[in-house]
Amino acid sequence: MQIVSQTIDEVLYPAIEAHTTGFLQVSDLHTIAWERSGNPNGLPVIVIHGGPGGGSQPSYRRYFDPEKFDIIQFDQRGCGQSTPYAELEDNNTHASVSDLEMLREHLDIEQWHVFGGSWGSTLSLIYAQNHPSRALSLTLRGIFMCRKSELHWFYQDGASHVFPDAFEPYRDHIPLSEQGDLIKAYYSRLISENVEVRRAAAREWTRWEMATSRLFPDPEYLDKAEDLDFAVAFARIECHYFINAIFVEEAYILNHVSTIQNIPTTIVQGRYDMVCPARSAWELHKALPNSKLVMVADAGHSMGEVSIARELVKATDAIQ
Repeated sequence: MQIVSQTIDEVLYPAIEAHTTGFLQVSDLHTIAWERSGNPNGLPVIVIHGGPGGGSQPSYRRYFDPEKFDIIQFDQRGCGQSTPYAELEDNNTHASVSDLEMLREHLDIEQWHVFGGSWGSTLSLIYAQNHPSRALSLTLRGIFMCRKSELHWFYQDGASHVFPDAFEPYRDHIPLSEQGDLIKAYYSRLISENVEVRRAAAREWTRWEMATSRLFPDPEYLDKAEDLDFAVAFARIECHYFINAIFVEEAYILNHVSTIQNIPTTIVQGRYDMVCPARSAWELHKALPNSKLVMVADAGHSMGEVSIARELVKATDAIQ
């Protein structure tokens, strides 16, 4: 069989604009930004971005048939257009789950389909486990369950064996005496009162992640590390969550997997995902016998890779 090469634009739906945007105050401190696009009378789907701290992107709308779906996006606390910017206080997993419920109620939606990748898969799963009656289905990509082994693999020792050239500047930004715990060392710098110290650490943290996110590294991804407004929120909030073990018990998702056994679940996983290795997707799939696992042979972590995008679109097209 001949495989026809496609571009990302050929795989995704055409670009569309949001028809409604707004802000929702979710606590005394935090306000989250949200938007809707597609068909206001379509199937509601909530798109949960990665990071944490990554912010939602206009391109995410393109993974859904705009005639079929009411596409809802939001920026989690402290990132994107949500305020206050890069704020760590009152910013945790439980708050994000609560924000999702507040947004659902604010938009007067009874149930919705849930779509998320990377950290978005984490939050999708934990949200569904806490509110299983609200999740009609789960479409997940790049499974990340935030266990100690997963964090150690990417931020300390594991992916470094595959990308030693990209890892070296990330590691060597930290003095040798602190390199035994790089997450801790970065956290101390990302919460520094010194703006330049924060920015320098954010750049290196973000550059490491962007350098490893695709099977074939993309210069545009690396450029995200140079956008210090993005990098500071992304790195600070990620590191804040990770040093706090995402504010839940170890293996929380697998420990509570029985609560989502009846939710239709599709998992799209890049075989060569260095950020969120395939083992986690496999273990989740085994714990959810009714789930569908699509292991993509020629992809890494990013939903912007053509073969990942193709499978995600197939998955959303199949939603009833």
